[in-house]
Amino acid sequence: MELFSYNAKFDFMRIRQQTVAVAMVLMALSLGLILFKGVNFALDFTGGAIVEVRIDGDVDVGKIRGAIESAGLTGGSVQQFGPGEVAIRLPPLADEAGGVARIGDQVAEALRTGGVQGTIVRSDSLGAQVGDELFIDGMFALLVVMVGILIYVAARFEWRFGVAAIAGQFHDVMVCVGFIVLMGIEFDLTVLAALLTVLGYSINDKIVVFDRIRELFRSARKDAPVDILNASINSTLARTLITSVTTIINLVVLIFLGGPALEAFATVLLFGVIIGTLSSIYFASPILLLLGVSKRDLMVSKEEDPRLAARP
Repeated sequence: MELFSYNAKFDFMRIRQQTVAVAMVLMALSLGLILFKGVNFALDFTGGAIVEVRIDGDVDVGKIRGAIESAGLTGGSVQQFGPGEVAIRLPPLADEAGGVARIGDQVAEALRTGGVQGTIVRSDSLGAQVGDELFIDGMFALLVVMVGILIYVAARFEWRFGVAAIAGQFHDVMVCVGFIVLMGIEFDLTVLAALLTVLGYSINDKIVVFDRIRELFRSARKDAPVDILNASINSTLARTLITSVTTIINLVVLIFLGGPALEAFATVLLFGVIIGTLSSIYFASPILLLLGVSKRDLMVSKEEDPRLAARP
């Protein structure tokens, strides 16, 4: 299936300076949002309690939230994750005497007072220390993934490719986090999983483009590097768009039909797929060109046999 000819002539590198500038501005805006507005960390990272309730009859999330807040349990969230199943997340209480049982009793009483008929299925708590450990582990996972990508790409291709890939990955993560802050999405473990998935999807797309760049560099004779990059992106464009569009279709279905439990994950991943696809073409590839990649960098070096060199 071909959407574009293998020999298409789109001049992507013609606007490389503008696209790199736009990418830098997006990263700066994202950093500003993170620093001044702040990430809305979920209870997975801040600690607190979660109470699962089985509701009798139709689920009215607004009514449940109103009943909880009327009882003084503010700062929490209500999320439906199945037919008649609701998860109520609450921040740590000022007085935690009685622990999980007390929190479950308070929620049950609040629902009865608010006219909501339901049964407490499970009550669990998460300490702030555990939340901090989850946050540190999550950030460490992101760091390990990015360093691993840098090492792999540098060894598989050449160090300039590794730097361009990691710059693209950093851009994708930074802009995605800025989007999360802008949209007010709670940053929980599912959103962290979406970011890790974005990294995997994005580097896969970049590797495809980089592999074609290396192939054309080795086969070309006198073509300029900018022409090689344009030809490489054009020859992989159909594959890139088909992969991206089919992924986007699945994610849109998840957003509208997957329920609240998957909405944040699918939304962040959808945005990340779009950003990752664009950054492969308009950010990582121009960065590679700015680093001065050339045919000589990608030629296979052949070591001479010392015994042959010693012959007269």
